[in-house]
Amino acid sequence: MQNTDLLSNDLAVTTISRRYLSETAKWAKLLAILGFIMCGFMAIAAFFLPFLMSFMPAGEMTPMGGAMGRGLGMIMTVMYLGLALILFMPCLYLYRFSTKMKIALLQSDSEVLDTSFSNMKSFFKFYGIITIITMSFYVLILIITILGASIFNSNF
Repeated sequence: MQNTDLLSNDLAVTTISRRYLSETAKWAKLLAILGFIMCGFMAIAAFFLPFLMSFMPAGEMTPMGGAMGRGLGMIMTVMYLGLALILFMPCLYLYRFSTKMKIALLQSDSEVLDTSFSNMKSFFKFYGIITIITMSFYVLILIITILGASIFNSNF
């Protein structure tokens, strides 16, 4: 019977694996650069949306004008900047993965390959944590909605 324990054997990167990793690194770099661009747009929007909202007229149809619009604009600035910062980190991990992978494959350097995979692990770990937090908020909102609807219906 053949020994299938990978920890006791040296794991080699085959030619096919190198090709797959190279192509993956190219796509990762593209996605990282597009992510950086989106973060930049979000940061720009964070400063322009409040400015635009402050000029909205207050009235029945647009209650967000005037002072309320400026207050909401400041909240939007903080939220957009925070979101841009949060989304910057996975883009950075993805970019580091792609650049380190390219270097590792060109130089056949296993230390750089390890660093590349470390960045990929950090990318997925970050997105996993963000996904868990987001899903938790959705569950919390669902519970609050159900409780609110039951309280509202019991009053009538």
